[in-house]
Amino acid sequence: MNVLIFNGALEKRNQSTSQTISNYFKNRFENAGADVTEFKMANASIPFFDLTLPNIPQSVKIMVSTFTQADIHIWLTPLYHGGMTGIMKNCLDWLEVSSKSTPPYLSNKLIGLVCWADGGHAMQGINAMDAVAKSLRAWTLPYSIPAVRGHLFDETGGLHLLYREKFDLMTRLLLESKK
Repeated sequence: MNVLIFNGALEKRNQSTSQTISNYFKNRFENAGADVTEFKMANASIPFFDLTLPNIPQSVKIMVSTFTQADIHIWLTPLYHGGMTGIMKNCLDWLEVSSKSTPPYLSNKLIGLVCWADGGHAMQGINAMDAVAKSLRAWTLPYSIPAVRGHLFDETGGLHLLYREKFDLMTRLLLESKK
C-alpha cells in the first residue's frame, strides 16, 4: 500500500509543527507495512499554476505521478486566512493536468485531513481541503482533525497524548478502509 503525506506548509525546520505531525504519521504507516512518500511544499518547486505554458514543468509531472500513485493521502496544513496555504492550493490546482487520465484527477483516493490554527478555527482549513479533494473526485475520511496549535504539544515539546490518539485513529481508519 502506498501512502502519501502531503505537507502543505512552507516550514523547513525539522522540529516544525508540520514536520512533527508528518513524521508521526510516517512512522505509524511504516510500522503498519505501508510505503510512505512525503511531499513537502517547502521542497517541491511547483511553479504558479499556468496551463498556457508550452510544456508541463517536470516538477509538476513528478507531483501528479506521486499523487495519483498513492492509495491513501494525508493532507496537512496550517490555517492561513481561513483556508489551506496558498502554495498547497496552487499545487492541487496543477492536478488539472490529469483531467484526461483514466481515471482522472484523484478518483477514488481516500484522504485524511489535518489542519491546525493558533485559535479554534482549524475546521475552516479542513472544509477548504475537503472541497478541493471532492472536486478532484477523491473521498475524504469522515473523521478529520482540526487542531488548536497551542494544545498540540505537551510540556516536553512532544505531541500531546490527545492528538497522538487522534492521529492513531485516523491512521487505523485509513488502513482499515483499504483492506
